Amino acid sequence: MGMFAALDVSQEETAICVVLADGTMVTEAKVPTCPDAIADWLARRTQDLEKVGMETGPLAVWLWNALTARQVPIVCLDARHASGVLKMMPNKTDRHDARGLAQIVRTGWYKIAQIKSHDAYVNRAMLSAREAMVGMRVKLENEIRGLLKTFGIMFGKRVGGFKRRADEIIKGDLAVAPELLPIFEALIQARRDILARIATLDSRIRAVARQNETVRLLMTAPGVGPITAMAVVAAFDDASRFHRSSSAGAYLGLTPRRYESGEISRNGRVSKREDRFTRKCLYEAANAIFCRKLGCGQLRAWARAVAERTGPRKAKVALARKLTVTLHAMWRSNTPFRENATA
Repeated sequence: MGMFAALDVSQEETAICVVLADGTMVTEAKVPTCPDAIADWLARRTQDLEKVGMETGPLAVWLWNALTARQVPIVCLDARHASGVLKMMPNKTDRHDARGLAQIVRTGWYKIAQIKSHDAYVNRAMLSAREAMVGMRVKLENEIRGLLKTFGIMFGKRVGGFKRRADEIIKGDLAVAPELLPIFEALIQARRDILARIATLDSRIRAVARQNETVRLLMTAPGVGPITAMAVVAAFDDASRFHRSSSAGAYLGLTPRRYESGEISRNGRVSKREDRFTRKCLYEAANAIFCRKLGCGQLRAWARAVAERTGPRKAKVALARKLTVTLHAMWRSNTPFRENATA
């Protein structure tokens, strides 16, 4: 009779539970969260091990790759899918979670979360780092504006951008309060340093885009630059994941939720599942197509027709979904963007 195991992973320790095919528990324990310790424990305590499951989490990618290299039949379970079963437990403990996950793995009632390639995670880390730095820059600019208002100085908008206006304030308005100069000079210097780091990451992103054939292919679509193309490639990783290109829009949370029960049947807002950053990039690309003339008149006309019925915000979301489906179809067929085909 085969055995099934499950891991409830935390930073320090991992709870393990092993059950038989009929649901009988064989053994359970806690071991250090280390691939060698987990693999050795499973090798000593189990025979004819068919499958080992663990939930998605911060350590899932590292453990999945390490345990797979050690010939452990590991699968990664979608945490949202498994949480419905685990909520039935009256007490929330690591041991009980491992028991519940083991029963899920035994019955096969789970959804596998795909572990992507190493390059996909590296590119996504680069995009996430850039997004974090852009957020820091915006926060610093807002902090500077807010502190200046305390002293009656309105930053406003001037020709030449933020840097030129900041220099004007330091040389003019803050000359009467020299004790404030070190504070604002420190904030402006921090902003300058972050801008330099963003420029470095932008150069790296452009270099990766030039070397990646798939990214260059997706950039032939209107409104899609290197950041959006890299985000899509990192999110999908493999075009063959979806049998139909229409599933790509649902994967990124750009399709409406559906609720049906008895006589009730209604559509809700878009699900906003999976990759928020990629979804945001695609929405920005759709906004550029909708608001500017980017040489894609048929897509823009289609979106404006939708806007007349439902409003511009929903039209831009629909255009983002259509763009997602188009990009996936381009990737699968290895074909550059053709406006007549999307029409």
